[in-house]
Amino acid sequence: MTLVEGTSFCVSALDGDIDPGAAHGLFVQDTRILSRWRLLVDGVPVDSLSAIGSEPFEATFVGRSAGRAQGLEPTVVVERHRLVAHGMREDVTLRNHGLEAAAVDVELEVESDFADLFEVKDGRHRGSRPVGRRAVGSDLVAWLEGPVSRGVRVSAQGAVAAPGRLRWSVVIEPGQEWTTTVEVVASVDGDEIAASFPLGAPVASSGPVRRMQGWRDSTPEIRVDDPALAHAIARSQEDLGALRIVDPEHPEDDVVAAGAPWFMALFGRDSLLTGWMTLPFAPGLALGTLRTLARLQGTRDDARSEEQPGKILHEVRLGADLSLALGGQSVYYGSVDATPLFVMLVGQAARWGASREEIEPLVPAVDAALAWILEHGDVDGDGFVEYARRTDRGLLNQGWKDSGDAMVHADGALAAAPIALAEVQGYVHAAYRARAFLAEHLGRPEEAAPWRARADALRRLFHEAYWLPELGTYAMALDRDKRPLAVVSSNVGHCLWTGIVDDAVADTVVERLLAPDMFTGFGIRTLGSGERGYNPVSYHRGSVWPHDTVLAAAGMAAYGRRDAATRVTDGLVDAASAFDGRLPELFCGFDRHDKPVPVPYPTSCSPQAWAAAVPFEVLRISLDLEPGGDGARVSAGHTEGRVGTVRIDNLAVGDDRLSVSADEAGVDVG
Repeated sequence: MTLVEGTSFCVSALDGDIDPGAAHGLFVQDTRILSRWRLLVDGVPVDSLSAIGSEPFEATFVGRSAGRAQGLEPTVVVERHRLVAHGMREDVTLRNHGLEAAAVDVELEVESDFADLFEVKDGRHRGSRPVGRRAVGSDLVAWLEGPVSRGVRVSAQGAVAAPGRLRWSVVIEPGQEWTTTVEVVASVDGDEIAASFPLGAPVASSGPVRRMQGWRDSTPEIRVDDPALAHAIARSQEDLGALRIVDPEHPEDDVVAAGAPWFMALFGRDSLLTGWMTLPFAPGLALGTLRTLARLQGTRDDARSEEQPGKILHEVRLGADLSLALGGQSVYYGSVDATPLFVMLVGQAARWGASREEIEPLVPAVDAALAWILEHGDVDGDGFVEYARRTDRGLLNQGWKDSGDAMVHADGALAAAPIALAEVQGYVHAAYRARAFLAEHLGRPEEAAPWRARADALRRLFHEAYWLPELGTYAMALDRDKRPLAVVSSNVGHCLWTGIVDDAVADTVVERLLAPDMFTGFGIRTLGSGERGYNPVSYHRGSVWPHDTVLAAAGMAAYGRRDAATRVTDGLVDAASAFDGRLPELFCGFDRHDKPVPVPYPTSCSPQAWAAAVPFEVLRISLDLEPGGDGARVSAGHTEGRVGTVRIDNLAVGDDRLSVSADEAGVDVG
């Protein structure tokens, strides 16, 4: 069971216990402040009956105590109501359904190891840190000194504290109940983080509840005939609301964490693509992301963090042990694609009606990003943006396929850096066009022509260098020696999405993505099943990533192939249905004919931001929903595929709130 609120999250077993031998814990600012949390009744673990998640940050665990006498049913029901936000509050209730009073010993085992998130995720923590501990009255206190000291206080009503445990001895009359509340309060450098669910205050008035309700009120009401898509959209609205994180210094700007449980942090690429896919439905998410990334944009040259002037960050980490973070610092910039994606999203936000007052302050960051592309992104001056890590602490691969073995040649050999990814050239092409649009949009049309000329030149150069006529597709990348990675991959789907694909070969590219070695029936494989490097259970060499697939579908639709796009989006909706409406980060790349349901990838994040955004992009593609031109606020067409009738109320386009109704016959916008 995973509960999330902001950057804090709790991972436990379905009985509510946190096991130090598993990848469990309560995490605050990338540090595990609880490594054990085990409830015993009369010295025995509770027999679990159910776990009910009512909110992203709230769950109730129901169980029963062991029976006292042979042959008699247990009479004591145990309920644990858990709330997570910056810390944790747990209300423990025991109800006696027996005919006589129950004398019960209750014990809560508690440990804190202050392990770094990365250590827990990778199973590398060995408990070697010198953690201080003490038990005082009804409190347990633990702390870890360091450059940033961390601490935790566990307090419980009526408890007797002893090292590593809290105890209660109670008598519960027949038909009565006993309740206690346990608070877990985190601290940083001796300052306690204020509880989000303080004792004595109604949960309904808490910050997390109000923030979640505000999110629900601000997003459109969407009704779709297809029950599978309707369920996926509703689930995604909740998940995106849960994944939002806030900078306390700029609470007006919502951004999304990449995914739970292991990526509850700001990632540039993930947040930008999520903002793009949700822009028509939650524009504040895109604008908050853009403002936040602009504030953190690179200003200096630093090899360890890979920061450079104008570069957009890869990720932000807040952990106690930054030696484990990429580059050994809290902000890491080793991403080749976040910078052009930033420019693209600013342009798209303007197209969708963001005001001049919202767009104009972002233009300096846009121009700094474009300067990075031209001055630092193209390392060797060949016209393409490429990457190579600057120290051994950085990521080997710095596109979205960032696992170490993702970039392979046809013979299975790994490509050598610098590597120029196909999709990154597409992003740069789209960024140039976005800057041209912004020039005209902001009343400076004379600035547009040079950017369009750059885009046109890059499109021609890309086709010449990447097109593989024998494969009917573009190379996944160029390696250090400008040798194409001549494999069939999903990267080309992003090229369709960004418009860099030559019109003369667009249909060929679409059909290649729909061929049996690429399209599983649920989504598009990251690497074709006929390639030597293919592995359906790998991270990036044959798996299916929903965001990757839906961007390919968007590209197909943009090139006039709505038939192909519908086939792909229908597969994604079927996959979502198999995962109870929640698309995971990725799933295995087995063919649908062999495996009638998608096979989960074992360490996939769920919920995950850009996967949660996919149903919104499916809906947009199905409606052909686009920002309007010639004075129109939006344009849309009849629905395609399984969608049927759609009605969207409270759709935000600039300052307007619109209603859109569509079916197979047509569309009405009002």
